[in-house]
Amino acid sequence: MHTSLISASDLHSRLTAPSPLFLFDCSNDLGDAELGPRQYREGHIPGAVHMHLDAVLSDHEHGINGGRHPLPSRERIAKTLERLGFSSGMQAVAYDRQGGIYAGRWWWMLKWCGHDAVAVLDGAWAAWQAMGGAIETAQPAPRPASEGFSLKPPLVHMLSQAEVQAQLHSPDMTLIDARGAPRFRGEVEPLDPVAGHIPGALNRPFTDNVGPDGRFKPADQLRQEFLALLGDRSPESVVHHCGSGVSALPNLLAMEIAGLGRTRLYPGSWSEWCTTEGTPRATGA
Repeated sequence: MHTSLISASDLHSRLTAPSPLFLFDCSNDLGDAELGPRQYREGHIPGAVHMHLDAVLSDHEHGINGGRHPLPSRERIAKTLERLGFSSGMQAVAYDRQGGIYAGRWWWMLKWCGHDAVAVLDGAWAAWQAMGGAIETAQPAPRPASEGFSLKPPLVHMLSQAEVQAQLHSPDMTLIDARGAPRFRGEVEPLDPVAGHIPGALNRPFTDNVGPDGRFKPADQLRQEFLALLGDRSPESVVHHCGSGVSALPNLLAMEIAGLGRTRLYPGSWSEWCTTEGTPRATGA
């Protein structure tokens, strides 16, 4: 069972193995809602289904939090999985073309539903292409709807906006913001109405987790980098966030790869925080 990362070579081997495997192409783009579907149609790993950020990975009508990409309820996620033919006994593999931020989102959502057998393709689409993996352009035939996916206790944990605000100055919470440094400092803000960051947050852009080849850095290196960022703060205190709860997930996954535990997520992130009346905001480093 793969529960964090899977290599392209391991995935290639699993595609012909008898054990059930389900592939999710999570390619998306914050600025172009049609880019991900276009990329999927141009070529994807055989059998993969596309997971759209707005239609599947978010719920803009009944989401459980605020911000630009509210999370669907666990019950809605379970219904989506059953409709796609996914059952509890399957190994899930998620990939994208954008550095793992959307695959990481789906990885976290399945963990939240209590499903541990989910992994992100290390190196993503580029790694699959580099090894000469098969590619198809046709939409896979729909699988029969499943009745075998059962929600289990969450394997990951989150904080609400109110909980983050209540613990803002507590030593028991360390916020890590995954946005790029200019957005964190408030120098630019292309997506949200207010620039800046949550006071006291540390900044680690999600792109810092991968090497030049697009794969996650070695566990020891990730561990050293996160411990250097945290200083005397405990890894257990960490709560990840970003602009809308999406690009924070590579940081959360990287800490797990580094052996620093499964840390928490603030899914509403800056887009919820900066539009909530009375929240403090900060700029600069």
